[in-house]
Amino acid sequence: GVTLTHAHEAQNTRYGGYGGYVPYGQPVKKGAKVVALGARAREACVMVGMSVTHINRLDVSQLNGTNAILERIRTTERPCTLSFGYPAPPCDFTAARAFGAEAIVGFGGGSPMDTAKLVALLVRAEQPLSEMYGVAQVDRSRIPGGRLPLFQVPTTAGTGSEVTPIAIVTVGAEIKLGVVDPILYADGAGLDPRLTTGLPPHVTAHTGIDAMVHAIEAYTTKLRKNPLSDSLARQALQLLARGLPRAMEDGSDLSARGDMLLGAMLAGQAFANAPVAAVHALAYPIGALFHVPHGLSNTQVLTPVLRFNAETNPGLYAELADLLVPGQAARAGGSADRAAAFIDFMAQLTADCGVDPRLRAVGISHNDLPKLAEDAMKQTRLLQNNPREMTYEAALAIYSAAL
Repeated sequence: GVTLTHAHEAQNTRYGGYGGYVPYGQPVKKGAKVVALGARAREACVMVGMSVTHINRLDVSQLNGTNAILERIRTTERPCTLSFGYPAPPCDFTAARAFGAEAIVGFGGGSPMDTAKLVALLVRAEQPLSEMYGVAQVDRSRIPGGRLPLFQVPTTAGTGSEVTPIAIVTVGAEIKLGVVDPILYADGAGLDPRLTTGLPPHVTAHTGIDAMVHAIEAYTTKLRKNPLSDSLARQALQLLARGLPRAMEDGSDLSARGDMLLGAMLAGQAFANAPVAAVHALAYPIGALFHVPHGLSNTQVLTPVLRFNAETNPGLYAELADLLVPGQAARAGGSADRAAAFIDFMAQLTADCGVDPRLRAVGISHNDLPKLAEDAMKQTRLLQNNPREMTYEAALAIYSAAL
């Protein structure tokens, strides 16, 4: 199970659905020690994102608020040397291998945490990364000794990567591919809302809506939808809908930041059990071709994809209206109108967060849409989960609506 201790509330809560150790709030320092040193690691390699430090060469003393966590790993009865890396895409693990890393720490948003998963796997792997793309393609017989111990510390509240078996990497200039395998589940993760208080408002908005998309798509997915994922998705959406507006109003509000961080993790658990679908499939080409942050690209196609799906499958979106906007849902009545109320709520939340979801706002023109639709149709791993069949023509129409 997962043990969570609130930084802003003196309570302990246990959640299912993930087998690692996840301290939440103050005990995050202890959690890093438990995983990195419990694995008897003397050399730990930390994968970080540039968003964590905003500097080119990382000095642990400049981590501003994260220093105590990393020092806890360093200064124990078993001293642990730390090395810091910015692996080049798709995943350069040679530095960690040369360093002799015995544990990997992912520190940052989704990209460094996904990278940490793959570095922990590839350091000992005889199988190349190119053979691992897809679902359950990792050959354990070619990973002598298994992957390295892995600990994740999210500094954004969006991806939920700390509790998922998925790593997304950009291959070449235009393609995003995923490795999906239970071996990528971390041994533990530390959730500390204090690490997210410095996020700029636009990053708070993009990552928060990204987390909500995870929960929405897990709840409405065609394949593998189940009572556990439903429960996780519903609780995640309640926390995120409550926390995101407050975090936008006051970025230092630990209660709001805590709701978002916990909501993002629960959404990650939800889509680890019930996979995401067309929103992500149509968002990936935007990110790969135009280097748009993942949370923003999800936001850009969210409303038109939901409207497309709800035309033939309104029921589950209506249930989410009952959850998040019960007043409007009660007045709406039928499933189609309640589904529309939920979609309108998400569109208004996007606007309230100051996010411009138009594709043209990031330099995408009408001439770019056929290529986006073409690449979106290659995301078969995701499109098979969509509640309504997605065609090239439908994808093109969605991009046009988002323009």
